[in-house]
Amino acid sequence: MQTILDFLFKIWEFFASNILTQPAFLIGFIVLIGYILLERPLYESIAGFLKATVGYFILSVGSGGLINNFRPILVGLKDRFNLDAMVIDPYFGQNAVTAGVEETFGRAFADVMLLLLFAFIINIILVRFNKYTKLRAVFTTGNVQVQQASTAFWIILFCFPTLGRIPTLVVMSIILGLYWAVGSNLTVGITQELTEGAGFAIAHQQMFGTAFFAKMAEKMHKKDAKDKGSKRLEDIELPGFLSIFNENMVATSILMLFFFGIIFLILGKPYLVKSEFMLETDNFFFYILKNALHFAVYLAILQLGVRTFVAELTESFQGIANKWLPGAVPGIDVAATFGFGSPNAVTIGFLFGALGQFLAIGLLIALKSPTVVIAGFIPLFFDNAVIATFANNRGGAKAAMIFPFISGLIQVFGSALFATWIGLSQYGGYLGMFDWATVWPGFAVIMKLLGYVGIAVVVFILIMIPQLQYRNNPEGYFMVTEDYDEYAKRFLAEK
Repeated sequence: MQTILDFLFKIWEFFASNILTQPAFLIGFIVLIGYILLERPLYESIAGFLKATVGYFILSVGSGGLINNFRPILVGLKDRFNLDAMVIDPYFGQNAVTAGVEETFGRAFADVMLLLLFAFIINIILVRFNKYTKLRAVFTTGNVQVQQASTAFWIILFCFPTLGRIPTLVVMSIILGLYWAVGSNLTVGITQELTEGAGFAIAHQQMFGTAFFAKMAEKMHKKDAKDKGSKRLEDIELPGFLSIFNENMVATSILMLFFFGIIFLILGKPYLVKSEFMLETDNFFFYILKNALHFAVYLAILQLGVRTFVAELTESFQGIANKWLPGAVPGIDVAATFGFGSPNAVTIGFLFGALGQFLAIGLLIALKSPTVVIAGFIPLFFDNAVIATFANNRGGAKAAMIFPFISGLIQVFGSALFATWIGLSQYGGYLGMFDWATVWPGFAVIMKLLGYVGIAVVVFILIMIPQLQYRNNPEGYFMVTEDYDEYAKRFLAEK
C-alpha cells in the first residue's frame, strides 16, 4: 500500500513540477485535452498545443522583460536612500515564507505543494457542480497558485499555530480553493464584456479588487452620464501635436521616457555606473531613452503573446466545458486582458498606480513606520494596469486614472500593516498584491478573533458571493459564458 502511495505521489510531483506550476505547459496541456475531446485530428491537437504554449512563452518574455527593465529603478531607490525595507512582490513573498516558516512555526515548506494540489481539486469540484455553487472559472495560473499557497500557508499557521498538519491542510485547502474559484468567478462577466466573449476569466492576485473597481467605474460612468459621460481612452482624439498620443506605442514611449527620466536623474549616472546598470562610456540620455523604449517593446511582445494563445485556449476549452465542466471558462493570467480594450489604459494604470505607491511609501518614511515598503514591479504594473483596463472599459478615462492611484495607496499601506502583524515583514518580503493587502487581511482578522468559528465565517462569505452574483441576474448569469452573443444582445444593448 505504501509503495502505491509513493508511486502516486511521485506522479503528482512530476505533474506539479512540470505542468501545473508551469503556466505555459498547463495552458498547452488544456488546449491539447480540449481539442482531443472535440475529436479534432491529432495533428491539429498537437499544433494547438504548440501554438498555445509558444504564445504563453511569448507573453512570459514580455512580462519578464518589463520586470528586468524596471529593476534598476527599484534596486536604485532602495540603495540610493539606504532603505532597509520589505519588498512587496510575489517572489519576494514566497521566499520570505520559505525562509521563515520552519523557524517561526516549525513546519515544512513542502506542505505547500500538497496544499496547492488539494485546493486545485476543490476548485475543479466547485466548478463541476456549478448548478449549486454558481461557480464558473477554473484557476489555471500555476506560478500564481504556488505564491498564493505559500502565503496562505503562513496566514493559517499564524491564526492557528497549534493546529495539526492534516487539519491545517484541510482548512487551508478549502479556503484557498474557494478563493480561487470565487475570485476568478467574480471576473467572468466583466472579462467577457471587455473581450467581447473571448471565453476566459482572470486568475491572479487582484481578482476581488478588479471586480470591485470595475463596479465602482460603472457607477462613476452613470453619474458622469448626466454631464455627457466620461469618454474611454480609446475614444479620445487629441488635437494638433497632441495627436501623437493617439498612437499607443508612441504614447507609451513618451510617457515612460518622462517617468524613467525623472527617476534616473534622481538616482544619477554615478550610482548607475557603480551598480553596474550602465557603463561609464554610456551616454546617460540614450541609456534613459533605451529603457523607456524597451518598456514599449516588451509591452508589444506581451500583447503579441496574448493574441497567439487566447484564441486557441478559447476554442479548445469548449471541449472540456462540454464534456466535464459545462458552462465553465479557464481563469488565466491578467496579462491576457492587455490585448483588449485601450492599449493606453495599461500605461496609464501603471503610471497612476506608481504615483499612489510612491506617495504611500513616502508617507511611511515620513511617519517613521516600523515597516517601510519597497515597490515590486509585479504589483506596481500588473495590479494597476489591469484595474485601469477594466475601469476604462466600464467607466472611462477618469476611472482609469483614479482607481489605479487608489490601488497603489492600498497596496503599500495594507501590506505594511498586515505583513508587520503576521510577522512576515522581518523576512524581507510579502506578496503585496491587491487582494493580499485587503481581502486576505480581512480573512486573517476574522479567523484570529473568532478562532475556529472564524473559519466557518470565511467559508460562508466565500460561498455566498456567487449566490448573490447569480441572484443579481439569474437569466444572464450562465448565458454570458454559454452564449455571449445572445447575452450581449439582451443585456448590453442598453449600455
